[in-house]
Amino acid sequence: MSTSSTATVGSVSEQTRWMQLVAGIVCMVAAANIQYAWTLFVPEITKEFGWSRAAIQTTFTIFVVVQTWLAPIEGYFIDKYGPRVMVLIGGLFTGLSWVVNSYADSLTLYYVGAVIGGIGVGCVYATCVNAAIKWFPDKRGLAVGLTAGGYGAGSALTILPIANMLATDGVSQTFWFFGLIQGGIIILAALFLKAPPKDLVPASGKVAQSRRDYTLPEALRSPVFWVMAAMFIGTVTGGLMAVAQLGVIAQDLGVKDFQVNLYFVTMAALPFALMLDRVMNGISRPLFGWISDHIGRERTMFIAFTIEGLGIVALGAFGHNPWAFLILSGMVFLAWGEVYSLFSATAADTFGTKHVAKIYGVLYCAKGVAALLVPIGNLLMEATGTWSTVLYTVAAMDLSAAFCALFVLRPMLVKHHAANAEWAKANGITLAPASASGH
Repeated sequence: MSTSSTATVGSVSEQTRWMQLVAGIVCMVAAANIQYAWTLFVPEITKEFGWSRAAIQTTFTIFVVVQTWLAPIEGYFIDKYGPRVMVLIGGLFTGLSWVVNSYADSLTLYYVGAVIGGIGVGCVYATCVNAAIKWFPDKRGLAVGLTAGGYGAGSALTILPIANMLATDGVSQTFWFFGLIQGGIIILAALFLKAPPKDLVPASGKVAQSRRDYTLPEALRSPVFWVMAAMFIGTVTGGLMAVAQLGVIAQDLGVKDFQVNLYFVTMAALPFALMLDRVMNGISRPLFGWISDHIGRERTMFIAFTIEGLGIVALGAFGHNPWAFLILSGMVFLAWGEVYSLFSATAADTFGTKHVAKIYGVLYCAKGVAALLVPIGNLLMEATGTWSTVLYTVAAMDLSAAFCALFVLRPMLVKHHAANAEWAKANGITLAPASASGH
C-alpha cells in the first residue's frame, strides 16, 4: 500500500495550475456537443428518415455507454501516457464521430458514429477531470466543478448556430461542419496539457481526505464505493433522460414552438430552454463543488439531489405551461449537473489520488447504466400516455439518493476515514493530518 507524499501545493505556481485547468475546460467545452446538442438532431433525423424515436435514441445510449464504460481502461492509459496523448486521441475521435454521422444513411452508421464519439469524448472527459483532481488537491470540488462545468455548459455557445444550420442546411452539413470545428479545437488545446507533479498533496481543509491511496481492487472491496455507485445511478438517470429527451418532452407537452419574448430577442421555447439549461448545468458544477469544499460533500449532495427531485416532480405537474417548463427545466439542470463534480471529488477524498483515474473510471460507469434507462423512458411514456409517470419515477430515485447521502454515506465515510487513521498508526506511518471535515 502506498502512502501520500508530504509535499505541499506550493510546489508548483498558481499560474501553471490555472493554465492547465483552463486548457482542460476548453477541451471539455469543445467535446460537449456530442451529448448535449444531440436532442436538436433527433426530430430532424426522424423527419428525414422516418425511423422511430426509440431506435434513434439508441444512438445516444450507445454513445453514453461507450463513453462511460471505457473510463476504467482510459484511466489506465492516462497514467501510462499522460494527458496530452489521451486528449489528442480524444479530439481526433470526437471530430470523426460527427463526420461519420454526416454520411450516415442508416441507423447502423449512426451507431458506429456513436461508438467513435464515445471513445473520443471519454478520453477527453476522463483525462481532464483526472487532471483537475490532481492539480487542485486543495480546491478539488471547485476545480473539478469548473472542468465538468465546461462539458455541461459548453454547448450553450452552439445551440442557436446548430439549430439555425439544421433549419437551413440540414442534418448532414451540420454534422460535418461542427464535427471539424470541435475536433480541431480539442487537438489544439491538448498541446498545452501536461501531467501534474506526483508530489502534490492537499493542504488542510474542511473536507476529510484519504490518508492512504487505495488500489482499484481495494476500492471495489469497500462498501462505500458501491453506495456511491448506487447513488450515482439514482441521481444521474433523471438528468440524463432530460438531456436526451428534452426536445421530445417539449413537443409532447405542447410547448416546443411557444415564442419566448425577452424584449431584446424572441425565440422558440425549446432552443431557449436548451440554452438556459446548458448555462445552469455549467454553473451547477463549480457552484456545488465550491459549496462542498466548505460544508462537506454529503451535505451538498442532500441539498442538490432534493432540489432536483422536487424540480422533476414540478415539471411533471406544471410542464404544460411554457414559462413553468422553462423555469423548472432550468432548476432540474442546476441541481443535476453537480453530480459530476461531487462524485469525482468524493472518490478522490475517499480513496486517494494515486489510482483515482481507474477508481473514478469504474464509478463513472454508473452513467452508462443510467443511459440504458433512457430508451425505457420512451417506452414507459408510450405505454402510459404521459411523461408524468417517467418524471415521478426518476424524482423518487433522486430523493432516495438525497436521504442516502446524509443517513447512509455520511456515517460510512466517518468510519472509513477513522479506519484509515488506524491503518496509518498500525503501520507506523506519519502523514499530514487529515483535515477537519464537515462530518
